[in-house]
Amino acid sequence: MGCSRSVSKEDLDHLNGYWEIAKVTFPDGNTKEYTVNTSVDFIMLEDLKGYRKKMQPNLTGTYRTSDDAEAFTIKEEGGALWINYKSELSEWSERLERLEQNAFSVTNEEGIRYDYKRFQPISIKQ
Repeated sequence: MGCSRSVSKEDLDHLNGYWEIAKVTFPDGNTKEYTVNTSVDFIMLEDLKGYRKKMQPNLTGTYRTSDDAEAFTIKEEGGALWINYKSELSEWSERLERLEQNAFSVTNEEGIRYDYKRFQPISIKQ
């Protein structure tokens, strides 16, 4: 991937919004594609601090969610941007590999890469 540009702090506003997982790539090269998702992630970021929530979209264009949210901070380290999560139960980090308006990718500490695409809601009028 010699041609890919690194993610800059100026790109971080793209993280805000609704995302669905598109593909997971494991360290051994195996992949899992996601064509249908029953939940999406809502990400809100401001001043390098934010949270991520799981949401269940409804066909009416609304969402169901719980009060659970994963708080995170973003830090620059070793020339890369890292999303650092901390909850009551654990801490973990993901390296931000790619970030565009409609797609982003992260790699976790186990070497698993998650590719996300911007969620496009389906609304059925009643």
